[in-house]
Parts: sequence; C-alpha cells; structure tokens
Amino acid sequence: MTVSALSIGSLRISPTARRAVRDGLGLAGLAFAAYLFLVVAPRAGTFGFDAYAYWSVNPTDPYTVPAGTFGAFTYTPIIARLCAPFSLLAWPTFLWLWTAVLVATVIWLGWRSALFVLAFPPVALELYHGNVHLLMAAAIALGFRYPVAWSFLLLTKVTPGIGLVWFAARREWRSLAIALGFTGALVALSVLVDRQLWVDWLNESILKTAGGAPLNQFSIPIPLLARLPLAALLVAWGGRTGRPWTVPVAATLGLPILWPSGLAILAALWPIAQRRPELEPRVGLPTRSPAG
Repeated sequence: MTVSALSIGSLRISPTARRAVRDGLGLAGLAFAAYLFLVVAPRAGTFGFDAYAYWSVNPTDPYTVPAGTFGAFTYTPIIARLCAPFSLLAWPTFLWLWTAVLVATVIWLGWRSALFVLAFPPVALELYHGNVHLLMAAAIALGFRYPVAWSFLLLTKVTPGIGLVWFAARREWRSLAIALGFTGALVALSVLVDRQLWVDWLNESILKTAGGAPLNQFSIPIPLLARLPLAALLVAWGGRTGRPWTVPVAATLGLPILWPSGLAILAALWPIAQRRPELEPRVGLPTRSPAG
C-alpha cells in the first residue's frame, strides 16, 4: 500500500486506546504518589516541608528565614496572622490535619475524577510538601462565581493574581472590583495594625527571590519577568474567546517561582472542564467548550 493510500482516519487513536493510555498514566501517577509517601517520606524525613512554615511562623516577626529554606514564610502579614493559631496544635497533629484538608481539596477538585487528580505528579508533590497550591486551584475554580476567592491568591503568592485579567478582558468590571476591592480593604486594615511587617514583607518576601536572589531548592529556571507578560496575554486571549482553562494556566505561569509542586494549580482544570453548576458564574460562561 502506498503512502497516498493511507487514510488520515486510520491514524486516529481509538477510544479504547485513549482509555488505555489514560488509565496507564493514572496508574503510573498513583504509583509515584505511593512511592513518595511510602519510600521517600520515611527515608528523607521531609514530609510537610512547606507546611512547617505555616505552623511555626511567628506573626510578629515572620520574615527572618530566607525564602527556599526550611521554615521560610513568604506570604503577607494577613496570612501570617491567620496562621498564628496553628502553633497551638502539636506539630504532628497539625500536619495530618493540614494534609487532610489538602486531600479533601483534591476530592472536591476532581469529584468523580479525584483519583486522576491525585495521579497528577505535581499534586502528589504538593501533598507531600504541604504548600497552598491546591487551595489556590480551588480558589481559582470558585473565583469564576465568587470573585472574592481571588483574595487568597493575592494575599499568598500575589503574582498568580494575573488571572484576574480574565475579568478585565471580558469587561466583567463588577467581578474585578469585588476581587480587588475586598483584597484592598483587607490590606488597608492590616497596614494600620502591622505597617512594619508590610515593609519587612516587601523587603524579604519571595517576590525578592523571584527577582533573582539565590534559591536553596530546585525550581524551573524561567524568570518571572519573562513569564508574567505571557501569562497576561494568554488569559486575555482566553477571556476574549471564552476559554476559562487559560486562567489556571496563566496563574501557574505567574507564580513568583516555578516550583514543580506549583504545577498543582493546574488541578483547577478538572472542575473547569466538568462545568459543575455550583462553579458557573451567575452571568454564565460562554457556550464554547473549556477545551476549545
């Protein structure tokens, strides 16, 4: 048979083959998660590396540990105050409760596909380290309907708030005003109480590290200044063409530093793709498929 006789349709992957690839990747991802917790955790003793910073933070002097090192706290003074009660619990108790919250977030994000979300390697890394990227993914998914949820991103990692360009591109000014107004009100009140802490945060936070300060952990070495304009263009295009999947992708690109576990923000793609009614904006998303 000549090449010209080959049918383009014959090159398509059958549904059975697609399911086999999907299930195979899922099993590989779950095996990776099991390896992290059953093999790496007992040997390395680094389970909860990031969660420790939330438990141990001193809300009156939170920025003494350099970003990227054990116990470093880099979020705004508002989050430092919110984390203060965590130290009332014993460290093991807090770690398992925090992990339970993250696992519950995975289940909420994936719903019937929760195992596939868990099989996404950055999600397993996120559960292992105990950072806030999964909570950010949930805030993004909720943010289409409840813009106030964007405050969580703006008050933690800050720059993933580039996803708010979605509202600007779609001229949804009320939603944008809610997100920015609520965050601004919280910051204004906090500055009245913790003015010096805000100065310290601006001087010592992870935003400084994103500008080129050395790190003590592996990260994907693409500077924020190169990623942020790309993220803005992507989500602006997504907003104009009705592609909500661009929002978590842009937020991920907009992370101050691209840690591998930071890719867990992409778990927001699952609820967006499912178009769950409780997450639909009150004015309704465009009829275009999120995968379009």
